[in-house]
Amino acid sequence: MHVCIGLIDLDIFLNQKSIFMNYSWNVVATLADCDAILTLVSREQADLQFAKAATEREITHYAENSVEVDAELQKVNAELAAYTTIVANLPAGENKEANITKLKRLEVRQRVLADRKNDYGVVALLDKQLSLGRIEKELVEVDAFIASLQAHKATLTA
Repeated sequence: MHVCIGLIDLDIFLNQKSIFMNYSWNVVATLADCDAILTLVSREQADLQFAKAATEREITHYAENSVEVDAELQKVNAELAAYTTIVANLPAGENKEANITKLKRLEVRQRVLADRKNDYGVVALLDKQLSLGRIEKELVEVDAFIASLQAHKATLTA
């Protein structure tokens, strides 16, 4: 008989136990115990699936923001370089003061973008991808646990 439970093919799972933890099913003696454990683990599985979906959305958001922030930062850096040159070559007066004000605004914008780059840039993106990898591994283990629990439950009598 071939059984597939969730993402885990039970035949493959049972033949490759070494990749998953060896659980102490001998201490679980009743169907009610199995059902209680299954309820708890199913909640954990749902929480992990929610976390996975949320993290995937964050990764998409971070990837989009990373590109936008980098492009905007390059633009601001170019403007800063231009205004720095302009201000350095202008004689004192109203025009120079107006350009100094623009230069200071660009410096503030540059700092804000640099902070956003740290918060949503490549490093933050990679951190989110690492988190997603961890969540996916936990889901695999939870799925294996559920499959193993259901296999044990099938051996018990009411």
